[in-house]
Amino acid sequence: MKNELENFKKHVTLKYNIYNSIFQTLGLDGIYHTGITLPVFSDFCRQGLERGDDPYTIIERFFEERVEGANESIKRDMMFQFIQYIERQVVLVDALEDAAYNKINDMDGSGSFKSFYDTVANRNQLKALKEALGELKVRTVLTAHPTQFYPGAVLGIIKDLAAAMQANELDKIESLLAQLGYTPFFKKEKPTPFDEAVSLIWFLENIFYHSVPDIVKSISNLLDEDIDAMYEKSPLFQLGFWPGGDRDGNPFVTTDITIRVADRLRLSVLKCYYRDVRNLKRKLTFSKVENILEEIEGHLYESAFVKMGDTTFSGSWFEEKLNEIASLLESKYNGIYLNDVGLLKLKYKIFGLHFSTLDIRQNCDVVNKTFDFLQGSFTEKKHVTLGELLSIDTEVKVGDELTDDEIRDTYESFRAIRAIKEKNGDKGVHRYIISNCDSAELVARAHAIARMSGWKGPISLDFIPLFETVSDLEQAANIMDTLYSSQIYRNHLAFREDKQVVMLGFSDGTKDGGYLTANWSIYKAKEEISAVSRRHGIKAIFFDGRGGPPARGGGNTHKFYASLGSSIDSNEIQLTIQGQTISSNYGTKDSSKFNLEQLLTAGLENLVFNDAEKQISKENRKIIEDLSVLSLEAYNNFKQHEKFVRYLEEISPLKYYNMANIGSRPAKRGKTDKLTLKDLRAIPFVGAWSQLKQNVPGFFGLGTAFKKYDEEGKLEQLKSLYKNSGFFKTLLENSMQSLCKTYFPLTKYLGDDKEFGPFWKLIHEEYKTTVYYLLKITGQGALLESNPGIRESISLREKIVLPLLTIQQYALMKIRKLEKEKAPAKELKVYENLVVRSLYGNINASRNSA
Repeated sequence: MKNELENFKKHVTLKYNIYNSIFQTLGLDGIYHTGITLPVFSDFCRQGLERGDDPYTIIERFFEERVEGANESIKRDMMFQFIQYIERQVVLVDALEDAAYNKINDMDGSGSFKSFYDTVANRNQLKALKEALGELKVRTVLTAHPTQFYPGAVLGIIKDLAAAMQANELDKIESLLAQLGYTPFFKKEKPTPFDEAVSLIWFLENIFYHSVPDIVKSISNLLDEDIDAMYEKSPLFQLGFWPGGDRDGNPFVTTDITIRVADRLRLSVLKCYYRDVRNLKRKLTFSKVENILEEIEGHLYESAFVKMGDTTFSGSWFEEKLNEIASLLESKYNGIYLNDVGLLKLKYKIFGLHFSTLDIRQNCDVVNKTFDFLQGSFTEKKHVTLGELLSIDTEVKVGDELTDDEIRDTYESFRAIRAIKEKNGDKGVHRYIISNCDSAELVARAHAIARMSGWKGPISLDFIPLFETVSDLEQAANIMDTLYSSQIYRNHLAFREDKQVVMLGFSDGTKDGGYLTANWSIYKAKEEISAVSRRHGIKAIFFDGRGGPPARGGGNTHKFYASLGSSIDSNEIQLTIQGQTISSNYGTKDSSKFNLEQLLTAGLENLVFNDAEKQISKENRKIIEDLSVLSLEAYNNFKQHEKFVRYLEEISPLKYYNMANIGSRPAKRGKTDKLTLKDLRAIPFVGAWSQLKQNVPGFFGLGTAFKKYDEEGKLEQLKSLYKNSGFFKTLLENSMQSLCKTYFPLTKYLGDDKEFGPFWKLIHEEYKTTVYYLLKITGQGALLESNPGIRESISLREKIVLPLLTIQQYALMKIRKLEKEKAPAKELKVYENLVVRSLYGNINASRNSA
């Protein structure tokens, strides 16, 4: 642990101070003065907050004491300059962490495939490992949820900076820092879903296209197996993609957008293949081989650059020609460069013509509304059985009389699915997710809409129910049992290899039931669904809707998967990755390989070793269940507090989320102006608490539950549970990450507020109680003491963004003051822009913002 901390300080913290000094001296407009003033301002904010001053007083005093002649215009300009500078400071940390990734992480250590292979070999279980590799698949699904949205230009700068830092190219680093200084971060308009797709395709082209084949190649080398044969038997990694397909509550995702995104995915992978073929041509300058490569290059160029991704390029022809080249190299040229050709063949096996599977997601209310409309066109019967729903085979023609955009899009999306399959292959799109699913009938209705859209023959789609709320999770197994009991649905699953994908939402589960109850409810739901599925001869596959912060299912994800016992089906690991998770865990080839291997070995560990101690004992289950009940009661009481929604609306920057232009999707479902917790999306919900540096969703209820156990003399039981349960241990350590990112001095002034004082004190008390008991239970002297590298990263980033958050609180306080004075809208707008700009900076620039 000491080495981990020293490594981080040496390769990130120390170098950050050096490069930040260089950035200050570049002579860019305003940079030099801002760079000199910002450290003074940052210290002024920290000292003032620790002294107990409120942000309004701190900032007014700073300009009064430290900036001569500062009028309102000068104040605002300087605060905007501070925010812009801080954004770039955090990008500098991002690049440094990326550059040093293989130094601050043990690439061949615990969780790597090499380490796992050595353990398996020592236990003489290589046969079991090979069998497990034939079963296990890891699917990472990129989503455009607005937890971070760097413009493509900034992503490119981070990548180039990291490379220059690794090579210690000082001149290049200076140029890139200057480029960073001039490059805008903030978008004046919201990105469209297509913009979001293009932004994330950058990661497919620049990261996953290289890292995934590299892992597969290294595994085949370790196992001494033919790479082609191994991947045919074990397609270990699959990629999913939501931008352009996720229309749940996003009116801007249309059928046209879906098709455009699918076309862009195809075009992008063709361009990747073209570049590889061009590189091969420089090596394979041999008779006949050269001619074949020129033929491939010509077809790729025409399809990718002349006809922009047209569908005439044949994947089977491409594969056939690569096999022909490989055969010639083996028979005539001593196998020279055969591995290079083999790598391109592997890439085609992995990415095909689709690059990444486009998932379609729709909300349950829209599915119901669409079905009711379509059904009404051919029958007046309103109440039908599950079997009757699944038996519907009537095509419904939709004309101009349909004016409801949601219904039309839902109907046409099934036609788009069939069109995409024809262009990109079956892997291009084969999953339909139903959000907020609370009945078997919803799945059957989606199935019926596919039929009514004109789908003939077997439906080559996985219909995936998404269970999110605590009550939905409780009835999830019964819903699946009802579906499995239908012979018609059972026939559909037979066509889908007797596999059923079930999605579970951590984010909305936490919003609904609190941190502990959400995680425990999902764990139990997985056990119950696994049992029901096994009884019906179905293999359950769990798809986890995870966000970046622990409150949304993030944190040390691989430890969570490694902690699952044999009572949960885990032949496939599927999860969403988004925002800061993409850039921090998959933003470079090193980090991508490291984290993909961690997920892979977590799944393999369950399949190969099946350790009995991973099973939660009956006694420990009772303890976790008790804790869940206690924490849920505390969280529900908190959530039902009369000030709960008003606190978020008035004190946090929640209502400014839509103005930040970081995502295409609205911050809330529904069309009413009134904010309700039900309509509020999980991301702005968690993000609002993060901006306040209170991170309630990552801990609230834990402290109360632990305190109750301690009062009953049961604290030793909790210490024992922490030592013996991987699930519980991961849960607590992930919560520590949320708690490390809290900073109550920022909002301490609210403790004396007439309206919100008692509510703030309630949150603060729960925070103190939770920290106290986490340290008692884990035996650590400080939060994340056992993860010093993560702790140091959080500490560095939190120090950088503190003045930004102080500015945000100042602006919010100023707005409340101006509103009471009934100031002109124009004056209010200036400070609203300051809130939005600081919100954008904190979300978009900081991997540890939530």
